[in-house]
Amino acid sequence: MDRKIAQDLLTFLDNSPTCFHAVEQMAGQLLAHGFDRLQETEKWNLTPGGRYFVTRNDSSLIAFSLPEGELRSWRIMASHSDSPTFKIKEYPEIAADQHYIRLNTERYGGTIFSTWLDRPLSAAGRIIYKENGRLVSRLVNIDRDLLLIPNLAIHMNRDINEGYKYDPKQDLLPLYGDIRAKGSFMRLIAETAQIEETQILGHDLFLYNRQKGCIWGAAEEFISSARLDDLQCAFASLQGFLQGEKQKHAAVHCVFDNEEVGSGTKQGAASTFLKDVMTRVCESLSMTREEQLIATAGSFMISADNAHALHPAHTDKADAVNRPYINEGIVIKYNADQKYCTDAYSAAFFRDLCQDAGVPLQTFTNRSDMRGGSTLGNISSTQVALNTVDIGLPQLAMHSAYETAGIRDTAYLIRAAAAFFA
Repeated sequence: MDRKIAQDLLTFLDNSPTCFHAVEQMAGQLLAHGFDRLQETEKWNLTPGGRYFVTRNDSSLIAFSLPEGELRSWRIMASHSDSPTFKIKEYPEIAADQHYIRLNTERYGGTIFSTWLDRPLSAAGRIIYKENGRLVSRLVNIDRDLLLIPNLAIHMNRDINEGYKYDPKQDLLPLYGDIRAKGSFMRLIAETAQIEETQILGHDLFLYNRQKGCIWGAAEEFISSARLDDLQCAFASLQGFLQGEKQKHAAVHCVFDNEEVGSGTKQGAASTFLKDVMTRVCESLSMTREEQLIATAGSFMISADNAHALHPAHTDKADAVNRPYINEGIVIKYNADQKYCTDAYSAAFFRDLCQDAGVPLQTFTNRSDMRGGSTLGNISSTQVALNTVDIGLPQLAMHSAYETAGIRDTAYLIRAAAAFFA
């Protein structure tokens, strides 16, 4: 079963070169399970027992299932759709010495630069064009080995193995073609979308790693792929959401965009997206303002964003005792500065849930003299304040172009999510 789940995860990752494609895949699964698609620009007529979802910006998604009876509380599980990468700029081509064409990019999020070099890449994302008098979004993916960022030979950079500071404007622009490719990139994008180049009015295009994910190790215990952070959690959350009975509470599967760049967008965790959806649901069910506040006060959120596993070569970087390991269970994340919003109550709630579900747990804290990153829970709480636990699945090489996790841990999170949504 663990291997089947891991293979399904790899298929999901392979079909999700960007946040837009990940959301499209999740929307397809929800439709196949009988969920109705809502539009933010239209009125919502919701009914008890109904199942719905809505997207924002094509890159964030909220799916929810309503109880048959009175809505008294929410069960929310949040993850994010984006991963560190490189965004292709508006004018994408740069000529080098009148013999090569490179793409003009800028980094998106805190990626590990060196992991993007000397491997096949391509471009994917969305374009906006006009059709029948309205603006239309279409996903594109140039599904072939198209680009590569070549390293400088060691003969010309003798100190490369002593440590090298990559310059994004010089070292990290991908090679697209020789000079004959000049002026062809946006035409290739248009051809992929089956429209004319002149029709394209806007684009959000990103580089992605073409290397396929794999299962490996002495006992095939590891899984490696691009974009495990955080699509591994998004995948597990959706599977648990679909499996859970969703009878007593309003169940919510929530996937935000732009976590890797601070969440401060209309589709990020700091936006009003979740609050807007919750408000519209309550108003559609004719709940008073006080009833809405009571329901929120009795609710709970799981913020699911991958966690750092102990690195076998750098055990000194971990806390002395809170040291997660791959394949040994879900990680509860703590931070005194509230970069993670886990507290005694939310940890106890999640521990009790996982004990009942037979799911193993681990804990993570940063080493006391090291600062870590932040995640969704504390940011989302600025808009919708409720009890929240920050958790994740243990992984190595977070923010690499190719990350590593455990074959068993995805199944653990699906089981915990299904119990949460029961």
